[in-house]
Amino acid sequence: MYEPKFIRNVAIIAHIDHGKTTLMDSLLRFTESFRDNEEVVERAMDSFVLERERGITIFAKHTSLIFEEYKINLIDTPGHADFSGEVERVLGIVNSVLLLIDAKEGPMPQTRFVLSQALKAGLRPIVILNKIDRPHADPEHALNKTFDLFVELGANDEQLDFPYIYASGLTGFAKRKLEDPTVDMRPLFEMIIEEVPSPLGSLDAPFLMQAMTLSYNDFTGRAATGRILSGKVTKGDTLTRIDAATGHPTNHKISLIEGYLGLKKIALPEAGVGDIVSIFGIPDVMIGDTLCHPDHIQQLPPIKLGEPTVSIEMMVNSSPFVGREGKHVTMNKIRDRLMKEKRSNISLKIDDSTGKDDSIRVSGRGELHLSVIIETMRREGFEFAVSKPQVIMKKVDGKDHEPFEIAHIEVRDEYSGATIQELSQRKGSLKSLTTNEHGITSMEFSIPTRGLMGFRNEFLTMTKGEGILTSIFDEYAETKGPIPGRKLGSLIANCAGKTTPHALFLLQDRGHFFIDPGTEIYEGMIVGEHSRENDLIINAAREKHLTNVRAAGNDENVILAPPRILTLESAIDFIQNDELIEITPKSIRIRKIHLKEVDRKRGGRQ
Repeated sequence: MYEPKFIRNVAIIAHIDHGKTTLMDSLLRFTESFRDNEEVVERAMDSFVLERERGITIFAKHTSLIFEEYKINLIDTPGHADFSGEVERVLGIVNSVLLLIDAKEGPMPQTRFVLSQALKAGLRPIVILNKIDRPHADPEHALNKTFDLFVELGANDEQLDFPYIYASGLTGFAKRKLEDPTVDMRPLFEMIIEEVPSPLGSLDAPFLMQAMTLSYNDFTGRAATGRILSGKVTKGDTLTRIDAATGHPTNHKISLIEGYLGLKKIALPEAGVGDIVSIFGIPDVMIGDTLCHPDHIQQLPPIKLGEPTVSIEMMVNSSPFVGREGKHVTMNKIRDRLMKEKRSNISLKIDDSTGKDDSIRVSGRGELHLSVIIETMRREGFEFAVSKPQVIMKKVDGKDHEPFEIAHIEVRDEYSGATIQELSQRKGSLKSLTTNEHGITSMEFSIPTRGLMGFRNEFLTMTKGEGILTSIFDEYAETKGPIPGRKLGSLIANCAGKTTPHALFLLQDRGHFFIDPGTEIYEGMIVGEHSRENDLIINAAREKHLTNVRAAGNDENVILAPPRILTLESAIDFIQNDELIEITPKSIRIRKIHLKEVDRKRGGRQ
């Protein structure tokens, strides 16, 4: 057990894709946290399979590095706005933050959010100007912009006098001055030891800790993770849990204490003040609960969690293909899995009171936040249908208020006019606009969350895939009224069967298909996007009639435009209120809620 003066607790915060996880790789390598014969993967902290595929961090990760006689607890936080709840709670555990700034891009929208949270928490950041070895990097300009952001966010004099260092997480070096030699990560470790305060508290005082994050597994149950604020704890001790909501105390015997060494979880016989640990044996512990010594009852102030802003309805799959690919298709199985997720993913809200036996409402911090749980369940063999995401409205003084986001956009100058026009139609208001010497225009919009729904695919098409769009929740404000939805209608199959090259060839001037020839379809399934505003019912499984003149083999000569294969995110963006996404382990399909045309007409009249 380390004395508090030899412990440093730090979180890494940054805008998405500014290099947090890659920098962690270099820190792990420098402290030789990998075995000599261990195969080292890139972005080792991104252990969750979806994180590795998407190249983003979803869950905050904790690691402990040993540098000389010091133990440095480092927490890698998510950079995407949808997972900002993870960032908020982590800042309550640490004594400082490493604020990563891309030396080329400078501060970005998520930088503003994470920095404002750190400054409000009273932390004095260490600024790391990362990627200084990239072409067109301008670390001095990025540093000046960062200082301006500190001033804008109301940093105090001590915070404004922040230490800074230049680095490349990918190459694996840090240096205090640009003219210093390029060697390794030692200068950064030395700066952490010098600038980060050691945790307060005494080992001899009564035990005190607050549950900041939760984890869960089927073998050891739920664990409360946090920083020990005073005293020490030993496996087998009895602690008192004080419920954050009711203040009700209950006693529990500690079954396991877990810490970290490098990337590995290790069981600890005891832990003391300053240590960041996971404590098992308290089955109903929630975020914000206080854990204390039974003879010294003390309740810490509750933690305010960010409210969900977007919800979807998750329902039993009712398509003709139900049960072909999935193992878990019933509402009971889906509900049990969501309740299990809620045990550790506290920012997810599950509402079972939809009034329908075959559906459940799931709310989260954004579309990406919800798509992660959908994709995870899909890979676990679940099969279900999902409705179009809806924003969560609030009543303030009798008026409807809706969530607004700050959207940061970078496009080539020739696309800026079309982008401004489109976002203005979606009730966005332009806050700033600058164009650099490379012809890249940067814009910042305040826009309702509804206005961004379905826009990302359109934006990529509009900018030929070169535009950058990031957004972050800003506030609830008075609703802006109707926002135009998708401009084009759907191509809807009128019968079951397999699509034929002949049918798709004859219909391809009607729109853009989502399916290949030979794909099995059913009535009411959406097979493409119409080239006009209205929906169009088509026969995509029509066979070519054989005659004495024409042979069936001529189909092989048909030239078809390549289909637009839907991903989960693009399907969420595409669907309208009368459509659903059918999620199965192997397929993502979209369909009308009412599969038969007569039912759709009847529903439209009602």
